[in-house]
Amino acid sequence: MAGILRKEAFKIPDGVIYLDGNSLGPLPKAVGARVQEMLADEWGEMLIRGWNGAGWMDQPARVGDMVGRIIGAPEGSVVMGDTLSIKVFQALASAVKLVPERRVILSDSGNFPSDLYMAEGLVGLLEQGYELRTVAPEEVADAIDETVATVMLTEVDYRTGRKHDMKAMTARAHAKGAVMIWDLAHSAGALPVDLAGSNCEMAIGCTYKYLNGGPGAPAFIYVRPDLADRVQPALAGWLGHRKPFDFDLNYAPGQGIERMRVGTPPVIQLTALEVAMELWADVDMDELRAASVTLQEQFIEEVERDIPQLTLASPRDADIRGSQVSFRFEHGYAAMQALIDRGVIGDFRAPDIMRFGFTPMYLDASDVTAAVRIIADVMHNDLWDVDKYKVRAKVT
Repeated sequence: MAGILRKEAFKIPDGVIYLDGNSLGPLPKAVGARVQEMLADEWGEMLIRGWNGAGWMDQPARVGDMVGRIIGAPEGSVVMGDTLSIKVFQALASAVKLVPERRVILSDSGNFPSDLYMAEGLVGLLEQGYELRTVAPEEVADAIDETVATVMLTEVDYRTGRKHDMKAMTARAHAKGAVMIWDLAHSAGALPVDLAGSNCEMAIGCTYKYLNGGPGAPAFIYVRPDLADRVQPALAGWLGHRKPFDFDLNYAPGQGIERMRVGTPPVIQLTALEVAMELWADVDMDELRAASVTLQEQFIEEVERDIPQLTLASPRDADIRGSQVSFRFEHGYAAMQALIDRGVIGDFRAPDIMRFGFTPMYLDASDVTAAVRIIADVMHNDLWDVDKYKVRAKVT
């Protein structure tokens, strides 16, 4: 773990054990100075000249390659920009055009709701008999048939951490003639991903979780290189145009992954993300995964030994679990608020899931033991049973 742990690189408040990097990664210390430099020296001094002089216009591709290196994507196949929901819509709309004779988008009930909402919205726009079909995660493989145009799955379930087999599921989709899209929101930066090896057509993901890009950090989209000049982006934004500054009135798609750009890139957020991604330059993803599993196994063992009130919701087998551990408790929301008040920060997902993320870049075995001790105190002494902890905030 010595090659992975780098607590000194992150700003984590004293007295806090941060087990919520699966929802929002902590601030890398180097980000503040670099963003201030960008604001003062680039935006402040260069003004609009920063688009050329500071490389702002090339940033989505440059940072895309940084992300691509840790998700197994070839150089030039990933681009940054917009939110994950926008990228989901973009990927889905492009995917169904690749198999125009089919009408079914297949997903599962463990998918993040926004992905399903985007699919519902696309189906409503397309009409013509299109439908979104949603099945249980365990039923996806058998549900892929010759009616399915595209299969869209999140590799790691946001509630339980259950992990799909990317390569096997992609092969199953291809055997039935369907296009495969993977959402890597809970995978990128958490575990080894091999997009090229999986042969999937497209992938999307966010960067504010394990990649520590900050709240609202831009999403990414991957298109398999052999398809990059064939996909037709439904969201034909001006920066996806072949020559955006010719200001043609008719859209002409850019070359390769560039056509998946939409609007003006969020330069301040991309600057923060670019600094965060520098932390990954020498990270071995297999080593990181092994360290994460070790922490998770320790956590599960200690919680089940000391806190019988909690029931494991995540898969027990680490091979089919992402980088989070979830436990069920009827009063999970209140219990999580009590934990947060005592310095153990996780989060809650309805109806009864208490989630804990394990990121070995800033967590070690002593943090796990200390966290379990606090959780045990809260649970054994009913410290969660206080009115203020039962009032739901907007963000849980």
